[in-house]
Amino acid sequence: MAKHGEWNRKGATLSDVAAEAEYGVTRAFIIKGIQTARLEYRDGAIWGNPYLRLVRSQLEKYIGEELGEAYLVKVKNQAELRRVKKEISALKKKLKALEGRKADLVESLEDEG
Repeated sequence: MAKHGEWNRKGATLSDVAAEAEYGVTRAFIIKGIQTARLEYRDGAIWGNPYLRLVRSQLEKYIGEELGEAYLVKVKNQAELRRVKKEISALKKKLKALEGRKADLVESLEDEG
């Protein structure tokens, strides 16, 4: 059973599609977890497209039990690595823009002086 407020806490739930992408599990694997009462779910729909909303902590526990803790750790580390690489890329772009702006400001100050 999900803890009080877990359905409403940011990041505590995810859709079945996000679970497939993030943890590399299939929809059939998720359905099996629901049918064996190891996963709670809620129905949802966005723009008329139905999806299943799952509790992340329950899904991680289920994956660890079914596929092994080593698999879960590997998949979580891969997901974190993707997020870190994406953030580094965004910061590099922002740094490049700031350096360009700095150069423009320095040039404009030199022209005045």
